[in-house]
Amino acid sequence: MNETTETIRFSRKDPAKFFKTVNSRVNEYFKENGIKKTGNLQLYLKTAIMFLIFLTPYFLILTLDMNQWLQLLLTIVIGVGMAGVGMNVMHDGNHGSYSSKKWINQVMGASIYILAGNVYNWKVQHNVLHHTYTNIHGHDEDLDAGRIIRFSEHAQWRRFHRFQHYYSVFLYGLLTLNWAITTDFKQMRRYMKRKLSYGKFPNPTREWSVLIMTKVIYLTIWVILPMLILDIAWWKVLIGFFAMHYTAGLILSIVFQLAHIVEKTETVVPDKTGSIKNTWMIHQLFTTSNFSTRNKIVNWFTGGLNHQVEHHMFPNISHIHYTKIAKIVRQTAQEYNLPYYEYKTTRKAIISHFKHLKALGRNPGFA
Repeated sequence: MNETTETIRFSRKDPAKFFKTVNSRVNEYFKENGIKKTGNLQLYLKTAIMFLIFLTPYFLILTLDMNQWLQLLLTIVIGVGMAGVGMNVMHDGNHGSYSSKKWINQVMGASIYILAGNVYNWKVQHNVLHHTYTNIHGHDEDLDAGRIIRFSEHAQWRRFHRFQHYYSVFLYGLLTLNWAITTDFKQMRRYMKRKLSYGKFPNPTREWSVLIMTKVIYLTIWVILPMLILDIAWWKVLIGFFAMHYTAGLILSIVFQLAHIVEKTETVVPDKTGSIKNTWMIHQLFTTSNFSTRNKIVNWFTGGLNHQVEHHMFPNISHIHYTKIAKIVRQTAQEYNLPYYEYKTTRKAIISHFKHLKALGRNPGFA
């Protein structure tokens, strides 16, 4: 992994040996039960279901003569499937946790291309910047929403932020649409300039070629083909395209925000020397939160992203195992008097997120 322009140094002092203890206990769990840390039959079955939800409505729209309102409804179902594939398949694949076989991880990770994204950009933005520098202002790009939303108390305050807890949710739905149209091009230009990578730095010409080619294929599949095949106005196709993306973007954005932008979690800045007070592992506990971990439906659909504490501490373990290792992580954190943030329900986490946005929207000069 290449460094960012400013080196961040996490503390190496862990006198109580928290990392060694929790890591040893988690490893022992897999050893005692004789199971791999990667995916299993449960994940493979879920993969098939997610792709069916994602792709079946698309083929039904193209092949059957149906009411246009039903077509619109099916584009929303595609959006649900799109979010499901992203959280359950693409995410594990690009973390290398879907399978013990590298090529299978690459294939599953490449599903991001039909979700409007790009593997190189995602790995840099997510695996490097977010997972390494979680909730560190100026380094974790998940905290950067431009000027429009203030996710950190360290970010510049603007007058319109007073209303961000009202308007932010409407912007969340634009997440994947921005990926499809603008974000990937801006990110690649920025990451290439900074020479960032997850692993060996790739050939820029190849990556730009892949980006352009996959975007052309993506727009051909989701926009041009429906315009050519369906006997409806072109703008109705664009409305369906927008509905699909808005659904997926809203789901993904909400899930992402509940993990880090809530009242309990911390947003930090390094000191003048670029140092962070905690070790990397302990830093994850202070900046990450779980939600609704006892809800089987949420656990299943979010791909374990409601178990963000476990995911951030062990990103190379498939989400299929998070409910089991969560007991180990929670118990160990309590033993060492360290935080283990969790909201019992999704509703409570959502309320906390928007209360936090409201607090961040207040003029800090009057706080």
